[in-house]
Amino acid sequence: MHRIEIEAEINLMNENRRYARENRKILRENGAVAVNIMGAIGSGKTLLIEKTVEMLGDVKIGVILGDVVCSADYSRISKYDVCARAINTGKECHLDAHLIHETLKMMSGLDLILIENVGNLVCPVDFDLGENFRVVIVSVTEGDDVVEKHPEIFRLADVIIINKIGLAEYVDADVDKMERDARKLNEKAKIIKMDLKLNAGLGEWIEFLRGVLDVSRNSGRSCRT
Repeated sequence: MHRIEIEAEINLMNENRRYARENRKILRENGAVAVNIMGAIGSGKTLLIEKTVEMLGDVKIGVILGDVVCSADYSRISKYDVCARAINTGKECHLDAHLIHETLKMMSGLDLILIENVGNLVCPVDFDLGENFRVVIVSVTEGDDVVEKHPEIFRLADVIIINKIGLAEYVDADVDKMERDARKLNEKAKIIKMDLKLNAGLGEWIEFLRGVLDVSRNSGRSCRT
């Protein structure tokens, strides 16, 4: 039985990698950049997307919302002039490349696709979606040991956002410790200290996105192959 379970897992991961390659091809052909936004429930993923849409009014944006049941988040995003799609994962605690494959094929003519993954810091780690960039957002309210407790997701991140820094003193969280922990795990990631309610750090995030969009436009293809 153990051998059968291992073989099934291997087949699942191989299939996911195959769909991820196809998703990257779709993105290249459409000239779009996809960003996989991961984080726990309440870390600020949906608000980050809302603020991004508001500040990038000149960019054609699509949003894919993944959750066990994502009607609440979808109602928030659908108020904006963006191409929004919801994926209910049911019992699955993460998105995978197959789940977003058909949705991606319907999202042509876009510059930027923001993917909100299911809210946790464990399950999404192993599933490449075919995205160009991986973003992890955590909140100081999760505790300043949250980074060291979930090392793998931070090792794989291109951008690490430490959110709600304005609340740090009230929840006895050391933001600098969180940043140090993240840097120990990932020397290359861009780290942004942010408070979405106060718009702190938001300009740095928008500057990052405009930079990768410029690279994509100038090269005529997506940023990661």
